[in-house]
Amino acid sequence: MGPDHVIIGTGINALVAGALLALKGRRVLLLEREAVPGGCLRTEQITLPGFHHDVMAATWVLFVTAPAGAALGRHLVRHGFACCHSSHPTAVIRPDGTALVLTTDRAQNVAAFNALAAGDGDRHAADVGGVQADAPFLFGLLGGALWSWPTARLLWGQVRKRGLRGLVAWFGNALTPSRGWLETGYRSPLVQALHAPWVLHCGLTPDSTYGGQMGKVVAFALEAAGAPVVKGGSGRAVQAFAALIAENGGEIRCDADVDSILVRDGRVHGVKLASGEAVSCGSVLASVAPGQLQGRLLRDVALPADQTAAKTFRHGRGNFQMHYALDRVPEWLSPGLEDVALIHLADGIDSVSKSANEAERGMLPAIPTICVGQPHRLDPSRCPDGKAILWLQIPDAPRLVKGDAGGVIATDGTWSETVREAFADRIEAILSRHIRDFAAIKLARRAYSPADLAAMNINLVGGDPYGGLCSIDQFFLFRPYPHSNNGTGAVRGLIHIGASTHPGPGLGGGSGYLAARRLGA
Repeated sequence: MGPDHVIIGTGINALVAGALLALKGRRVLLLEREAVPGGCLRTEQITLPGFHHDVMAATWVLFVTAPAGAALGRHLVRHGFACCHSSHPTAVIRPDGTALVLTTDRAQNVAAFNALAAGDGDRHAADVGGVQADAPFLFGLLGGALWSWPTARLLWGQVRKRGLRGLVAWFGNALTPSRGWLETGYRSPLVQALHAPWVLHCGLTPDSTYGGQMGKVVAFALEAAGAPVVKGGSGRAVQAFAALIAENGGEIRCDADVDSILVRDGRVHGVKLASGEAVSCGSVLASVAPGQLQGRLLRDVALPADQTAAKTFRHGRGNFQMHYALDRVPEWLSPGLEDVALIHLADGIDSVSKSANEAERGMLPAIPTICVGQPHRLDPSRCPDGKAILWLQIPDAPRLVKGDAGGVIATDGTWSETVREAFADRIEAILSRHIRDFAAIKLARRAYSPADLAAMNINLVGGDPYGGLCSIDQFFLFRPYPHSNNGTGAVRGLIHIGASTHPGPGLGGGSGYLAARRLGA
């Protein structure tokens, strides 16, 4: 007997959907084209033996605070899923060495911000407090099925609470860019610099519409839940999901490249693998980018509206990753950073805007915005005793290299190994200015360009980790297309999930959760 549901891919949304459906007694089969499951969830010894690095996704705050985490957490714990935390989730270092840490203690944050500029701490309390007060409404919009009666009732409840004009004003304020939020709300350049880089992790820039609202949501989430990592690495989480799915009769198959979705009379009846094998099923959940779905998997199905929209779907900036094995724990020249989970190296709003703009124009940023993770401080099991690892993410790398904004690195239009390592040298030079004797403690380095990441995961088109540009015309009701409807379309039994669909990228597993609920899980 064939599976009830075939799920294409094994990223976080596919794993969430598969686990929820399996727990309800459904027969699920997850098909992964790569040799290992997990999509962007990979933990490997890529520098030296004994040093375990999260090659792509690393921070699990969105999962532990999401409905998927609430539904699956206790089941995953039985299979070895555990999170490691720090009370210092994030910080920023400016080029002059001044630094500011955000803690999980709101009173402490308020006092620190007010000490930098009178009123900044009070504004912080109002901003994160506002997110907390609006949480049922705000997170209902960010994570719920938008075209649904529950969302209609949610909006009607807000009309009754705020009045129609009040609700319109709320949406108007929510559309404020991050620059507008920070420049009008905070006087301290250091506080502005602390918040400014986070919008990049939402697939936006400081000048993108609704970036201010997302910045507030991130600040609230970090303060409330920290920036946890999975003990043993994100790959360990995949193992826990796989064990839970198998325990309930489901299966994950790797090296199983789906070539096409089989459709007859407007309804799914299975999938065909590149090997020629056909698998019959009642429904298909496709965790893929729009180009993959319309251009390959449904290439023989007449879907003119979707196929036309997929051709104009836009992908965003690429992602650049670096990983270090260190001989000892890094000594930051700025005090108070030893236990911080994620540290940004950025000067402020303008520097973040500049580097993102350069990347969007195909240029290697002259001074990229750098995010530095210290997983060893949260999870000592990641490396040998006394050693350390660093996880670096540069969220503003160009997908296609047209030149170097710094005017130093010679480019030929590709992410060649030479260009990759030269850009990595630029990043390392910036990093080493903030860590004592960095060259002496560096044991090994591994860099991944956007092209490398795309080669590892077909859905990271051009190295875009967010499933497509997250601008307002490709988000919320309009993700991935203006006519989208909760991941469903003209093909009955097919649900499109993944970062390219609502509620977008991140480890929250939102689209997988919504799809599983739609199917009765």
